[in-house]
Amino acid sequence: MAILVIAEHDNSSLKGATLNTLASAAQIGGDIHLLVAGSGCEAVAQEAAKAEGVGRVLCVDAPIYEHQLAEDVALLVAECGRDYSHILAPATTNGKNLMPRIAALLDVAQISDITAVENENTYRRPIYAGNAIATVQALDPIQVITVRGTGFDPVSASGGNAEVQMLSAASAAGLSRFVGEELAQSDRPELTAARVVVSGGRGLGSGENFAILEKLADKLGAAVGASRAAVDSGFVPNDMQVGQTGKIVAPELYIAVGISGAIQHLAGMKDSKVIVAINKDEEAPIFQVADYGLVADLFDAVPELEQKL
Repeated sequence: MAILVIAEHDNSSLKGATLNTLASAAQIGGDIHLLVAGSGCEAVAQEAAKAEGVGRVLCVDAPIYEHQLAEDVALLVAECGRDYSHILAPATTNGKNLMPRIAALLDVAQISDITAVENENTYRRPIYAGNAIATVQALDPIQVITVRGTGFDPVSASGGNAEVQMLSAASAAGLSRFVGEELAQSDRPELTAARVVVSGGRGLGSGENFAILEKLADKLGAAVGASRAAVDSGFVPNDMQVGQTGKIVAPELYIAVGISGAIQHLAGMKDSKVIVAINKDEEAPIFQVADYGLVADLFDAVPELEQKL
């Protein structure tokens, strides 16, 4: 039994979500191969070869994969993935865009967002915004799976010594073209990889008031997130959204400020190790999942906390 894991990277370094996905592959068992598709991505392949548990790195270095358009990468994976029993990718924005296309090309069902492995064809995944856990069994000869990284501790990024094998590019799909991208620049940690996350909700009242959270985040070395209500209100951009339709996070410390705790938001952060809630509404649902709760006006509590750190 061989498992193909699709690496997530930026052509210069491997993304942390790939290490969590490798951990899930190790629990399935079998020979693990890691696919690195990109342009000028040889450094990524060498980095991937050092990851724990990787038996072989398949590197496809070609201009058509410079921006890793899902239509083109899906054709590549469908072509080389027929020799594998499992194809895995992180359940990130990229993974959610890519994997359904691969499943369709291979004419198999996709299993999404697994958080635990029972055996080589049985998995657990959250349903109903995480309020229930379903155990699902795959019957297809090739299993196409996305992995929720918060459900698995990452493997070590060093200690391995896998062989790097160069592969040829598949033909371009010709269905899409790269036009441009706008990347948010920040000195703070990436939201999904941060050890500490400070998130704000509609209770902050405006986007300008997020400056209060940013001061606290800078003291803690934290990333800044937001609830869907804050994003929908136009306070902050949607790349800061934490929740079922945003980013799934599980930091060591999650501080929820002015967030009521709607089901949609809880689904994205309730696996955090320690949850702290600050809200003036003592009936707010966020207190039901919080390890520590403070019923107070955030405009008083947060500046005081920031000053005392």
